[in-house]
Amino acid sequence: MQLKMTTEQIKVNWLENMAFEAEINGHKIVIDAAGEVGGENRGPRPKPLMLVALAGCTGMDVISILKKMRVDVEAFSVKVEGDLTEEHPKQFTQMRVIYEFKGQDLPMEKLEKAVNLSEERYCGVSAMYRKSIGISTEIRIVR
Repeated sequence: MQLKMTTEQIKVNWLENMAFEAEINGHKIVIDAAGEVGGENRGPRPKPLMLVALAGCTGMDVISILKKMRVDVEAFSVKVEGDLTEEHPKQFTQMRVIYEFKGQDLPMEKLEKAVNLSEERYCGVSAMYRKSIGISTEIRIVR
């Protein structure tokens, strides 16, 4: 089966020192390094943005799926923790995705189904990361 392809493109422009400005979907963000490595801490580092990409991708999927299932959540958050190697090139070896839901009488089976559909079928970031990184999942209902 041949996949249809589209191309995403971004560009980062060097500002000064270790700072770069990225334009993504018409929005600008600054990425920078910490002071001890020549940056000025003007924005996030690149690797944590990989965690943001995963959390945002799966979070959007889960909310969309739950809306279709008519599950009403009061609050929802996705926390992603990533373990980095100590040696260069520093890379993630494991990620943990923690889904936290708040609401009245939330049906765990529907929450699990929404998370599973995101992880196994819809979230392209998760699909790509799973090829090289172990990813574990936890679902929590918070009161």
